[in-house]
Amino acid sequence: MPGPRKLVIVESPTKVKSIAQYLGDGFDVMASVGHIRDLVEPKNLPAELKKGSLGKFSVDVENKFEPYYVVSDAKKKTVAELKKALAGADELYLATDEDREGEAIAWHLLQVLKPKVPVHRMVFHEITREAIEAARDNTRQIDDALVDAQETRRILDRLYGYEVSPVLWRKVGPGLSAGRVQSAATRLVVDRERERLAFVSANYWDLTATLVPDASAPQTDAFDARLVRLNGERVASGRDFDESGVLKGKAVALGEAAAKSLSEALSADGVDIRVTSVESKPYTRRPAAPFTTSTLQQEAARKLRFSARQTMSVAQSLYENGYITYMRTDSPSLSQQAITAARNQASSLYGPETIPDKPRLYSGKGKNAQEAHEAIRPAGEVFKTPAELSSTLRGNDFRLYELIWKRTVASQMADARGSTATVTIAAGPVEVAELGGATNAEFSASGTVITFRGFLHAYEESRDEERNATAEPAEAKLPALTEKQQLAAVEVAAAGHDTTPPPRYTEASLVKALDELGIGRPSTYASIISTIIDRGYVTPRGQALIPSWTAFSVVRLLEDFFTELVDYDFTAALEADLDKIADGEEDRVDWLNGFYFGSEGHPGLRSVIDNLGEIDARAVNSVAIADDITLRIGKYGPYLEVLDPSGDLDAPPRRVNLPQDLAPDELTPERAREIVDAPVVTDRVIGVNPENGKEIVAKDGRFGPYVTELEPAAPETEAAAVAAPAAPAEGATAAKATKKVAPKKAAAVKPRTASLFKSMDLATIDLTTALRLLELPRTVGDDPESGEPITAQNGKFGPYLKKGTDTRSLTSEDLIFDIDLPGAVELFAQPKYGARRASSALKEFEADPESGKPIKVKDGRFGPYVTDGVTNATIPRGETVEEIDFDRAVQLLADKRAKGPAKPRAKASSTAAKKPAARKTGSRAATKS
Repeated sequence: MPGPRKLVIVESPTKVKSIAQYLGDGFDVMASVGHIRDLVEPKNLPAELKKGSLGKFSVDVENKFEPYYVVSDAKKKTVAELKKALAGADELYLATDEDREGEAIAWHLLQVLKPKVPVHRMVFHEITREAIEAARDNTRQIDDALVDAQETRRILDRLYGYEVSPVLWRKVGPGLSAGRVQSAATRLVVDRERERLAFVSANYWDLTATLVPDASAPQTDAFDARLVRLNGERVASGRDFDESGVLKGKAVALGEAAAKSLSEALSADGVDIRVTSVESKPYTRRPAAPFTTSTLQQEAARKLRFSARQTMSVAQSLYENGYITYMRTDSPSLSQQAITAARNQASSLYGPETIPDKPRLYSGKGKNAQEAHEAIRPAGEVFKTPAELSSTLRGNDFRLYELIWKRTVASQMADARGSTATVTIAAGPVEVAELGGATNAEFSASGTVITFRGFLHAYEESRDEERNATAEPAEAKLPALTEKQQLAAVEVAAAGHDTTPPPRYTEASLVKALDELGIGRPSTYASIISTIIDRGYVTPRGQALIPSWTAFSVVRLLEDFFTELVDYDFTAALEADLDKIADGEEDRVDWLNGFYFGSEGHPGLRSVIDNLGEIDARAVNSVAIADDITLRIGKYGPYLEVLDPSGDLDAPPRRVNLPQDLAPDELTPERAREIVDAPVVTDRVIGVNPENGKEIVAKDGRFGPYVTELEPAAPETEAAAVAAPAAPAEGATAAKATKKVAPKKAAAVKPRTASLFKSMDLATIDLTTALRLLELPRTVGDDPESGEPITAQNGKFGPYLKKGTDTRSLTSEDLIFDIDLPGAVELFAQPKYGARRASSALKEFEADPESGKPIKVKDGRFGPYVTDGVTNATIPRGETVEEIDFDRAVQLLADKRAKGPAKPRAKASSTAAKKPAARKTGSRAATKS
């Protein structure tokens, strides 16, 4: 007779195998694949509920904000399988993640599965045998406060998005969205661009002297010193100028003429240069704390060039496969087990002297204790070194694990120690007319010598590029110097500098800013950054995030009419309130009432929406560049509107397209004038296609220059014959006869078009080149082995070769015409991805024909999905990962692109309950262990 069975439900299918082997016989482990139900789209509510208080949000704002949940079609099969498995089980273990989302998933599972057996909430922060066995033996109840916090957050985002986004659609453009964190993040990027727009550069000069202890000293003793004072007054550097380019404080701004004259004077023979003081101070540097979610995203961006989304995806894979602890955490603290493991490993690898006498303890910001798990670290009681995993982990998985391992071990190591010497040097007096005659110059030099490397054996933290930031001193050695010692100048060089505007945000610095302001949660930053990029609010250029003009319009509208919602302090306060709900200190219904309907000192979102007044869409979407030039943000993008030069206000303004790659801070009045005054490129007839007699024309379109083949107009005689009605039949009216013989409208023939290569010029392209472009894709030849044709063509993401479903990127557009068959065959013979392979992918295919990027099947919080790194498409209900082949993956991605970003991801269940699902039910009482 079979023994009792215990059903364990986790979130991700990746966890199933590892956890099952640790739990052993008697346990059946299955995955919910993220949330099994969510708020229904209002349009999919039952007809009788659409007109009630649920109809607008699928949240009953008049009845304690009760949500209306449904199981999506995509999750029906999963739920059916879970119910079937539960029917044969004697106990249920809910082993979802130990955070708000995981707690909510566990609660939803209870509501849907309605178990009649004992239920246990099982939590762990790493997937090792010890952790899983400990979690099995120490279960708890579902935390209602955590569930309330997650549900409040979900309802808050629904209210915010559904009330504010429609305003953006009407006044800015379709497909836009507003959100509690995404709008604040967009405003941060726009605010930084505004600072850059307002910035006025200032020019200043400085001097660097290369000195030696005496004229006969070897070059190895040479060192550099920087000019710091003139006649006792400090010399200005970049930080002494404000954003308007004006010198602030007391400092001498050195101009070009004075700097060059001073340089020449100090370089002359016989100038008295001597040491006036030598100071030496101890140097100490502490290791950085272990990784939290935020600091991991920042450092992976700096050191590995990972996006926030990529970091979280790779970290999720490492966690689910048992290599690291849980990757969503606000806490930098380590368990005693981890501290011991790190200290032992540091001592073993780098020597006992590299660890301090006492363990290092780190504390965070004191956020919600339920979510403040241990820091992100290697899993287990003994850490696996990167060398031990070099044959197991590959590519990005290995690189991120190595980063986490180094940071964890270094965090328990001793300080780096040394000494920093600072030398002050007097030069002069020398005669400099531009400075008023006799001038005494003072230089300074410093050098740091690290005598004990400590944690630097394992790891050194990177830093963001910040304007005028004080960097850590570089390790540099000065020669032995004494006071009053005479020095000789090898060279005194003058250099000019321009102050620079604040640097644009990168993903790393934006994550840092959001974290410091307390906006959102680090676990959501990856999706937030992806959202503002997908919506077109922000465009990455290298590492920099550049806001679009649409983002300027959206932020302006929100600032003017929804001021509080994009206020950084208010947004951070919302997050703090969610923490209070999670701690049981705040009631979810009371809080939502205050947010939506208003409370003392807070008008409430509903009141703001009801009293918006008239929003001038034209004003919101306009930026004055000059007296006669205005930037307009239209449906198809930004353009310049230029008033008639005669001053006639009734004359229609001229419209001029902006270059696509022009960043907002580059649109100065001078640059706008250049664009407006540039010669107008008109359609240019290149010639006639000798094969069909059609004209080939070069044009400048909204998406750049292109060539097209014009269809000839119908001859006049034919047109007249078609238009002339036949004679009416006897007894019939002319009208009827005309109606009978009216010709059908012929389908318009779409002319062939082709974009110009980046290396081509619209004004000089010739007929031969235009015809070659129109003939693309070009057949290079047939593959000698398979016989398949190989074609060369251009795509949205660049030039590539295609052979069946296999593709290879080309390094330049010119190769589309130049590559021959042997070269193409050689390119296909090379591995497509080299040594790179993302072990987090369930399946991997060749490049998508449209994007030119490799297609992967991955497992996400909402189920398996297909992605090319740009577009994500959920695998539909009824289809399994095993059934997805290359053609089906391409089709899913194409369908998702066609739908656009505003379309819902999943159709709601048509068999949803006919009234709102009660949240607090007796099933919560059944969660006791």
